Amino acid sequence: PVRFNCRDKGLELLSDPVLVEDVTFSSISNKDQIALASKPKKLEFVIDANRIERNEVDLYDEFKRGNLSKQQCTDLARETAHSLSGIAFWPRLILDDTTVIDSRHYGDGNHQKSHWQTVLPIMAGRPVPDLVGGERVSVNAQFNWSTDVSKPCTYRLDGTVTRSA
Repeated sequence: PVRFNCRDKGLELLSDPVLVEDVTFSSISNKDQIALASKPKKLEFVIDANRIERNEVDLYDEFKRGNLSKQQCTDLARETAHSLSGIAFWPRLILDDTTVIDSRHYGDGNHQKSHWQTVLPIMAGRPVPDLVGGERVSVNAQFNWSTDVSKPCTYRLDGTVTRSA
């Protein structure tokens, strides 16, 4: 998957974040936890029209830094802000009751300084265009992980976008 710096304005969110997986490292070898984490999950997102609007402004500024014409910036920002490329993932570590490490702003997923990257599995060969807000994104997610730390986790994501009526 593509990886982005957590402050990269080229990656903007279209909805509020949802919890995708919850791993308790202190019981990583617990077979019940592995079985629970490996169960298929259904994730649901609703595209937010307000986020699209804010993203268009941020993307315009980002494209402007690339020395494009005003019209090119406007066109690219609009096209990009109204499209879906993939599902963004990033870590949030809860070390104890008072120590939490967030790689993106907790709650809304906004940008912030972090050493961890945002991972963006691309969901289709071309971005889903012409989003206006209210569309539902449904993702079937399958996570497989092992107690052997030398073996990486694997993820399978299948999704659909349903346009609002």
